[in-house]
Amino acid sequence: MSDCIFCKIIKGEIPSKKVYEDDCVYAFHDINPQAAVHILIVPKTHIESAADITAENSMIVGRVFEAAAKIAKELGLENGFRIVTNVGKYGCQSVKHIHFHLLGGEQLTEKMS
Repeated sequence: MSDCIFCKIIKGEIPSKKVYEDDCVYAFHDINPQAAVHILIVPKTHIESAADITAENSMIVGRVFEAAAKIAKELGLENGFRIVTNVGKYGCQSVKHIHFHLLGGEQLTEKMS
């Protein structure tokens, strides 16, 4: 999608602080971190949200989680981490390109909001 900020970041049109990239996934530091470590993990294929995952594209989401495990290990998150995705208006999804927040590097609160 030509106006999608994450598509532009993936293409290098908007700068980011990359932490990981492969043929399917791009990951970078969040510009507004909510934890000591806050990485956004984005599939290179544009999927609007988790509500749009299908049998045809679910393997892409699997690749995101494979990347998340690698990133967490590389960043030393051996004590644990959280992965979150927001869906739609009520889920506070701010960018209409599925993305996953990898949060860690400190004791996270049990509260999810």
